Amino acid sequence: MKKIIPIENIDQIKILSDARRLSILRHLMSKPATLSQLGRAMGEHPAWVRHHLKQLEQAGLVEISTVQVSGGFLEKYYQAKAQAFTIQKMILPEKKYGQSLSIVILASHDLALELLANQVNQKVKELELLVLAVGSLDGLLSLRQGISHLSGSHLLDPESGLYNQPYIKHFFPDRTVRLITLAHREQGLLIPLGNPHNIRQLEDIARVDLRFINRNKGSGTRIWLDFQIRKKGVPIGQINGYTQDVQTHTELAQRILNSHADIGLGLRAAAEMFHLDFIPLFKERYDLVVPQEQFEDSRLTPLFDYLYSKEFRYRVQKMAGYDTSHTGDEVYV
Repeated sequence: MKKIIPIENIDQIKILSDARRLSILRHLMSKPATLSQLGRAMGEHPAWVRHHLKQLEQAGLVEISTVQVSGGFLEKYYQAKAQAFTIQKMILPEKKYGQSLSIVILASHDLALELLANQVNQKVKELELLVLAVGSLDGLLSLRQGISHLSGSHLLDPESGLYNQPYIKHFFPDRTVRLITLAHREQGLLIPLGNPHNIRQLEDIARVDLRFINRNKGSGTRIWLDFQIRKKGVPIGQINGYTQDVQTHTELAQRILNSHADIGLGLRAAAEMFHLDFIPLFKERYDLVVPQEQFEDSRLTPLFDYLYSKEFRYRVQKMAGYDTSHTGDEVYV
């Protein structure tokens, strides 16, 4: 029996939408059982069990583990094919003639990526880019599970000093993946205009008079922050608002603008967008994570053509804290 099997087939999901079949599957995930044993455990006639069990077997969710002779009769023992199942299905609009191809990008939040999606959606009628900010780690996990086409990441590995590559090797040891640099960008402390709280450095986030707003778990910004505060010996328990988090840099900036927080870590571009002050801390690389099979899909050519275009670099360069000197650079992992 395998440990975990992903359920990627709509027919399998439909089979498990019936609570009776789901209950049988869970019994067989615990230990093998016969029709009679399942019937007694569930208080149902074996014929009732057989009907649902056959559907689970045909769907590839259960199998015969052993066959034993008992009292002159053959008894089949059934078991689940895995110790656990994960449901992984991306539901997209049906593609019909003349309609656009939907491409899902689950990624860490980035303003250049939003610009890329908006421009491609306006310029290329054959494509529809759907972008959702989930954080770098969740974006890579979704890509690994096949519930997105592309991802975006800015994960720094402290040991090697490399962005993204060590994580990609961990998530995709069996696949070729391209890292395409979207841009370099600047992050730092976002604070109210005029710096009324006299904030000077990262360690100030632990001041008792300040309300901090964090980024979501799994985001590259949150991971960078966690490493830095451990390195500097800043106790997490002393940070007022550390567990209060938001999904995007723009939401973080808006919380500070609306006086719901006094300080947060985010993009210079977001600070400028919401007329906040900014204390620079570091620059980083943000990569588009592209499985090789997606890069070779000719239907996505317009997306990459625009990414490599002078127009895209020009538009990104106009955003505060963004550097397009290496936009379009590629690394195979």
